[in-house]
Amino acid sequence: MRHRIVPLILVGATRLAFAQEAFDHSPTPSAPSPPSALGSAWLDLRQTAKPGSIQAVPAWVESVSLVAADPKSSTASTVFRIRLNKPGDAQSVLFFRLFFDDKPDSQPEVIAWDESGSQLLRSGPLGGGIDLDSSESVMIPMHGIATIDVEVPGDGATVRGAYLEWMTSGELVHAASAGTQDSVPQPFSLTTRLRAPTQDSEQFGTVTASLAADPIRIGSASDQAAMFQFGIESQPLLALVSFEIAGPRIDSPPEVIINGVNAGAVSLALPELADPAYRGEMHTFMNEMQFQYTGWVRAQKIVPLASLQVGANNIAIVTGPNGGASVIRSTQIQLKYLWDKSDYILKPEH
Repeated sequence: MRHRIVPLILVGATRLAFAQEAFDHSPTPSAPSPPSALGSAWLDLRQTAKPGSIQAVPAWVESVSLVAADPKSSTASTVFRIRLNKPGDAQSVLFFRLFFDDKPDSQPEVIAWDESGSQLLRSGPLGGGIDLDSSESVMIPMHGIATIDVEVPGDGATVRGAYLEWMTSGELVHAASAGTQDSVPQPFSLTTRLRAPTQDSEQFGTVTASLAADPIRIGSASDQAAMFQFGIESQPLLALVSFEIAGPRIDSPPEVIINGVNAGAVSLALPELADPAYRGEMHTFMNEMQFQYTGWVRAQKIVPLASLQVGANNIAIVTGPNGGASVIRSTQIQLKYLWDKSDYILKPEH
């Protein structure tokens, strides 16, 4: 997760030029603000207004506005400008998650400004140009920041929304083997970022080996699979394949094929259902809405030992039958062996 900043403008009860009406429904100063109203906000930045769609925002989101790109310029950018009023001294860091279509030529940037118009922070291009609906998050230190801009090349149609939540700061205790950045809990998430090891390692009888750290595009056909090869010197007691996947259909997760044998679908460590990254899809002749997660999710699969062999092994990863295109990264395998402190029991048969 990278750390960055952003600005936009929402005017009390005026119509947003690019989306829907925004109303300030926050309580009066005499009434205490509920934690949800104080701590987070969802901003719909789609430029197609739905009839009767109303956007409610907490009082600390002052305004959201759109600065359209010059249609006569081929290199112009669109800016979504968000103006904020920090709710209190305890709120010093803002979690900013942007939802967008991650196209190679339209990667957005988050830029933070102070009241005088001086630029304080700039994220650099977000996303990896994977050509999928995705999302990226940044942590923004809000010292002196009044406005956050989301700047995107073109007409801005690739930007869908933004989720903002105030973070509290304090002393963070984490395992020495985990970086501070990966140890910070993210809203809605149940796991931290999966990192591919730079070299093979062994701990407590478990060998961890990277298969590929870089992103790889996959599909459901055999010629669209991500292919890996690894060797083992002895048969393990347990084997686990792990990776992160962007844009999975949650009802059709990826499948893992070991030495030509389909081991079945992976398990997805899905975030809470309140996460705005869940995007619904309706298909003709289908009564139920299908959902895609427009972000990165950890996936894992226990490998059947009968599928492994001493020597060279081949692993293929494909999307599920209805999964469409996805991208995976940080692919790795763990092999568990007996060690001198292994904990196991012998249970007699009755």
